[in-house]
Amino acid sequence: MDNFVDYDKNFLNFSMRQSLLSKEDEFQYIRNWQLHKDHKSLNKLVSSHLRLVISIANKFKNYRIPINELVQEGNIGLMQAVEKFDLNKDVRFSTYSSWWIKAAMQSFILKNWSIVRIGTTAAQKSLFFKLKSIMTKIEKENNSTFNDYHQQKLANELGVKFKEIEDMKGRLAGSDQSLNATLSENSELETQDLLIDQRPSPEQNAIYTTDTKTISNLINEALNKLPEREKKIIGARQLSENTVTLQELGKDLGISKERVRQLENRALNKLKLSLQSKVNKSDYLLT
Repeated sequence: MDNFVDYDKNFLNFSMRQSLLSKEDEFQYIRNWQLHKDHKSLNKLVSSHLRLVISIANKFKNYRIPINELVQEGNIGLMQAVEKFDLNKDVRFSTYSSWWIKAAMQSFILKNWSIVRIGTTAAQKSLFFKLKSIMTKIEKENNSTFNDYHQQKLANELGVKFKEIEDMKGRLAGSDQSLNATLSENSELETQDLLIDQRPSPEQNAIYTTDTKTISNLINEALNKLPEREKKIIGARQLSENTVTLQELGKDLGISKERVRQLENRALNKLKLSLQSKVNKSDYLLT
């Protein structure tokens, strides 16, 4: 309990009072949400797993992110897990959701820790979360401090460069600096005064909004010219968040999956030709 002193105790007490669910109850609540979008079932699932979210958040407390923010992100991951959970798999929801909760928190940390907001690679992200524990383990096993030999060996094992580990050690040892900090003791100039605003200008935003709306209208116009069957295929294959397979579409339409592929390609070509005939190529580059 002492590990959570920086978090709201009322919320902590609430989460600890929530009863654990049986496997059968979990599956029923998940089914209710996935099939009927029953919010009471979703709330029950989220409430009963709050202690899991807080427990995982506490493992990331050394990254100097407020634990309440980590819990909020963890809850988002938890809800994603409810949406994605496969009821046909014989696995407890807590086991499955732990991955989504942890992934949501790690993504949030990477986005908000200023010293690593530099477009890290997958290997660097892995280093960011594992390097401290790996270094500690190596030091214990070898009864010595983590040195260049250990670092090179670790780089070879992980398939990263020696310098990447060196850089990550520096980032983990560094700290954030306030944007309101003055450059020197006698200076009134603050750090933020030297930062370049790389956001689009109001004029660029206006142009982008207009262009996006124009393109959207052109696409809708081209789609409406397609036969209903081709329009359905494009919608299911290209415009849906959950892409439908050729085989599923073929079964639904009463045709082979190869025929679905042919109709999809034909529809895409029609859309391309329709858009190319209407869009000024000097403004929009279509390939």
